Amino acid sequence: MLAQYLDIHPEVQQALQSGQAVVALESTIISHGMPYPQNVETAKKVEQTVRDNGAIPATIAMIQGRLKVGLTAEELEYFGKTGQSITKVSRRDIPFIVAKKADGATTVASTMIIAAMADIKVFATGGIGGVHRGAQETFDISADLEELAATNVAVVCAGAKSILDIGLTLEFLETNGVPVIGYQTETLPAFYTRESDFGVDYRLDTPEAIAEALAIKWSLHLKGGAVIANPIPSEYAMDKASIDSAIQNAISEMDKAGVKGKASTPFLLAKVAELTGGNSLDANIQLVLNNAKLASRIAVSLSADA
Repeated sequence: MLAQYLDIHPEVQQALQSGQAVVALESTIISHGMPYPQNVETAKKVEQTVRDNGAIPATIAMIQGRLKVGLTAEELEYFGKTGQSITKVSRRDIPFIVAKKADGATTVASTMIIAAMADIKVFATGGIGGVHRGAQETFDISADLEELAATNVAVVCAGAKSILDIGLTLEFLETNGVPVIGYQTETLPAFYTRESDFGVDYRLDTPEAIAEALAIKWSLHLKGGAVIANPIPSEYAMDKASIDSAIQNAISEMDKAGVKGKASTPFLLAKVAELTGGNSLDANIQLVLNNAKLASRIAVSLSADA
């Protein structure tokens, strides 16, 4: 039934059939997360990093209503150049984009859904969505969190985006039984910085230990994914006080401009990049590459144990 909607790239299909490690990658980070041409350059570097660490990359997107698992170089270029005019797609949007035969850039939530359709268990991204600041009044909570509770895909990230309310994000994950694993850290990283004021549920120091825990979780039919928090490399980390100040200024500008919903995260990330003189964009690129490396090593270990 899924075949009428789902296109799996031949290289990815062969890897899945042979039991080789595959790592899912999202497309919103290409179209909405960075400007052109850095977005395409980064997407290609991320895919190469996955290959260099023993896995096959599967960038996920929607093109002309088809659910794509693995993109060609031409499709990556198209997403990068078209940018924010491509619809940002979460769970609720998938059937409508399919029906319209339109293009869609997948968020963390929709990437997890499509990855699970293809039986891909590990996904590398920048940072997960979460509970937004002021959510007590706005109820602005990312669909990423519900998806983590429902879908059996592990998400390797640099923690929650620092523009979010990290404490409430962790509370939401705990309530929904989603484990937050710190890779070689007991403190949750906050995207651009290696630390926050919050701890993780479990510290695990090797990709093999993480893969073992995931395999046991799913063998026990414990539904849902896991957050694997991987701190940005120290040489690329930003000063916490500087980034916190930039985020506060960006939030103030967003509120004045009346930006809400899907547009809020791209607005804030772009504004923070502007306020930090582009340093946050460089940090963003490095943390994604770092996450792709760890995700690949976890996927390799999972496939070896399967």
